[in-house]
Amino acid sequence: FALSGFLRVVTGFDIGLSTKCVVIPKEMDMCHKIGYSEMRLPNLMGHTSMAEVILKSTTWQHLAHTDCHPHVRTFLCSLFAPICLDTFIHPCRSMCVAVRDSCAPVLACHGHPWPDSLDCDRFPADEDMCLASLTKEYKYLHKVLPKPACQACPAVEEFFTHKRVLEVFCDNNFAVKVKLSKKRTVFGDQEYNIECQVEFITQGSLLPYETQSVIQQWLLINENCTQRMTPTHRPMVYLLVGNIEEGIILVNQVYRWQRRDSQLTLATQKWRYHKCL
Repeated sequence: FALSGFLRVVTGFDIGLSTKCVVIPKEMDMCHKIGYSEMRLPNLMGHTSMAEVILKSTTWQHLAHTDCHPHVRTFLCSLFAPICLDTFIHPCRSMCVAVRDSCAPVLACHGHPWPDSLDCDRFPADEDMCLASLTKEYKYLHKVLPKPACQACPAVEEFFTHKRVLEVFCDNNFAVKVKLSKKRTVFGDQEYNIECQVEFITQGSLLPYETQSVIQQWLLINENCTQRMTPTHRPMVYLLVGNIEEGIILVNQVYRWQRRDSQLTLATQKWRYHKCL
């Protein structure tokens, strides 16, 4: 598979012919633990210095953490931190399409379109040497989890009765207690990533770790809501109540869990014996 042929395939990526192997920097945590530790520079995005790679990849770290597609990290890292082999291995068009279709709604939720620099038509077809997308066998072997939706943030409720909370439990699929805190990134900006301590009041058809995973995704995708729930760096505890409808997760109610909140505690204790009408 000639490098010149590859350069024709990915018109628009000016990678140059002189490349070197460098260690993937610690700032690119989305590309750690993916099976290799060294990358080629320049990369497939045409970035020629490590400073440029770090700067340009940080805007994609958040998307990678949402797990909007099982191969989102593989796709992004194959472009920003390509594996150090004799030739460049690029993602197949099918992988790009699969990742785009799952992750473009997440970008749209944050006010960004899918970028022209990742136009899937510029990637090679699957019969060429490239990183393929999910196979049918993968889909068969792995349970397809419901996807969090981009939605308007429910109002955070602070005043309620335990009877009303029990009614809300009856009308929804899950109720999850989460602890949120805010931290600064290495670049000094705010990051509302979730230090999740999830306790399940009711979790519907999902297993505990699955519920934790999809709630974390919901909080990362709906950053406007997470931002509202973390006004300070002090950890805050909330109860998120919602539904799973046609493979989509929606959070319908958010309760602030105060330290001495007897109504929420009472509701969760009574829930064990509660019979919905």
